Amino acid sequence: MDAKEKLGKLVGAENFSDAPEVLLEYSQDFSLSPPGMPNYVVKPKDAQEVQKIVSFANENKIPVVPTSSKVHFYGATIPRQGGIVLDLSRMNKILEVDADNRRVRIEAGVTWEQLTRELRKKGFRIIMPLLPHAERSVLTDYLERVVPTNTVYDYGEPLQAMEVVWPTGEIFRMGSASVDGYPDSLSKGGNPSGPGLDFYRFFQGAQGTMGVVTWANLKVESIPVMDKVFFAPVDDVEYAIEFLYRILPRRVGQECLLLNNVDLAAILAEQWPDEFERLLTTLPPWTLILVVSGLLRRPEEKIAYEEKFLGEVLKNEFPEMHLAENLPGFPGLHKKLLPLLRNPWPADVPYWKNRYTGACQNLFFITRPVLASQFMYMVEEMAPQYGYPVSDIGTYFQPIEHNRACHLEFHFFYDPTNDVDKERVRIMYRDIAQALLDEGAFFTQPYGELAPLVYEKAASYAMTLRRVKKVFDPNNIMNPGTLCF
Repeated sequence: MDAKEKLGKLVGAENFSDAPEVLLEYSQDFSLSPPGMPNYVVKPKDAQEVQKIVSFANENKIPVVPTSSKVHFYGATIPRQGGIVLDLSRMNKILEVDADNRRVRIEAGVTWEQLTRELRKKGFRIIMPLLPHAERSVLTDYLERVVPTNTVYDYGEPLQAMEVVWPTGEIFRMGSASVDGYPDSLSKGGNPSGPGLDFYRFFQGAQGTMGVVTWANLKVESIPVMDKVFFAPVDDVEYAIEFLYRILPRRVGQECLLLNNVDLAAILAEQWPDEFERLLTTLPPWTLILVVSGLLRRPEEKIAYEEKFLGEVLKNEFPEMHLAENLPGFPGLHKKLLPLLRNPWPADVPYWKNRYTGACQNLFFITRPVLASQFMYMVEEMAPQYGYPVSDIGTYFQPIEHNRACHLEFHFFYDPTNDVDKERVRIMYRDIAQALLDEGAFFTQPYGELAPLVYEKAASYAMTLRRVKKVFDPNNIMNPGTLCF
């Protein structure tokens, strides 16, 4: 029995395809990564079918590239050596919402729109990154270690116990989901580290090279009883970051972020392109957004305490920081922005990063907040050398864990129909990334061309990863050619 016949039998003819037009859809994504054509696309319905497909591929040394949705931005699901694309979008069940333990268990194909809608019905929310695509897999984003807009330490790691299919075909549950009787056991799978072995970090940032995650537990939080959104126009980023160093360690605020005028205009504009152009010229260079929330217990007192503390800090230590419930010149902005921060980007509107010129190459990394302005200066110095205007760069500063660290992200917008523009941005992206890496930027998600730069700099770490990969994936079938594999 050849591969086509076997795979079609495993998932059913309607869930198998080798049609050129279908394969073409999986050969590229929203990134500048070169395309790569798979040989087959299969859509399993459950972990047992995933297990059979992976076992067959392992026995026959056929590459497998897992994907949970068709919305990808970094080239991580583009087949580099052909093989099977394992599309998990049919596995889109919300398996349980555990209100007592504030936990939800979802399959890999559950999208941001789907999960947000269902949790809202039960009074919960998922702590999310900045405006995720409505049709993107939630689990994919958290396996990729995306940074949430909420700076509270407790929410920084939402991923808990999970089930995986190893590259050799075994099904494995980790953490407290590994106990007998799960999911009906007392443990409820809430702890990713025990009593089972702590394997879950193997899969974070692994880009499908270590196995297939079929479901996972995620932390959820109650929807706040009340919120207040504050804005501050910012000219001096360093001054604003010093302010965050002062307030965030005191656990003041929930969502907190800084956006430059390009990014904020792309998010807020409704009439395109006229309103976008108007916002570019009227918004301040940067805007600080801070959400203060009252949760289930004594919400009014909590907000009153935080407002009092903010007032004292502003008056006594940061008199030039003008924090208010509305951004000057933009009345009613708080009513518009909070729903945006608590929901995925609307599915019926072009994705915000692609609205400006049609496409966007994202460059992001982790650093110390005190170093952020230095990296911004480097990018602004280098971009014009490639003919890229500084005024077109979107920039996003996201504090992590009460400003202990930060996620710094640059958006290079380009015309996807213009080959010259694409090549210019691709070269600029690579060269700027190398310069930032040399200055200490920590790339936690080394996608595409970043992978060899990162792993060459960390040679001993890359060697250890290859040894681990050999143990769990002896035939190197899982997304070969990705990362350092």
